[in-house]
Amino acid sequence: MNTIPDPDKPTAIAAAQTRTAVAPRLKLSSGGYAIDHPDPELGEQMMADAFGVGDRDAMYGILRQLVKASVNRRKPDAANLAFMMAMVESIKPRDSIEAMLVTQMVSVHVMAMRCAHHLACAQDVVQQESAGRTLGRLARIFPAQVEALNRYRNNGAPAVTVQNVSVQDGGNAIVGNVTQHANVMVSDGDAGRRREQA
Repeated sequence: MNTIPDPDKPTAIAAAQTRTAVAPRLKLSSGGYAIDHPDPELGEQMMADAFGVGDRDAMYGILRQLVKASVNRRKPDAANLAFMMAMVESIKPRDSIEAMLVTQMVSVHVMAMRCAHHLACAQDVVQQESAGRTLGRLARIFPAQVEALNRYRNNGAPAVTVQNVSVQDGGNAIVGNVTQHANVMVSDGDAGRRREQA
């Protein structure tokens, strides 16, 4: 039987992260939740930094949404919430737009995994079809969100990676970072040399 590690116990992973400041954990109670840190103000700032938001209200809004998305059997689930917060923190949102998108990504992933569980445990064809349809929709949303995050981080430009370049005898090549806009190509390595394309 597999056991789920207690999110409150220190682990080798947590010990290896001592060099970087990590967001504090949340304490769940019947009355709600609280940031678990000896200095409440510092705890709020660390949580806001981890979520990439500069505003206390925005940070608490994101936390509220994560708590609601972590619900299992009508109660917030501490292990689910710890996983979701760790994923948001590891993606490192840099501003409020990224914080909202990353929170959605993490929530879509959790919901997709719940649908996968429901599909695996389906008792009849109706349950299988319902869980399968929902899982398919969520599985298509997640890569679109990843692409949206990458596009946003690259200022709207799609990422292009060239892995293999072949230059024939008499040909010219530019080595270095190259940015292409409209009809002008500029190399970062040699900004003085410009070549207009036909």
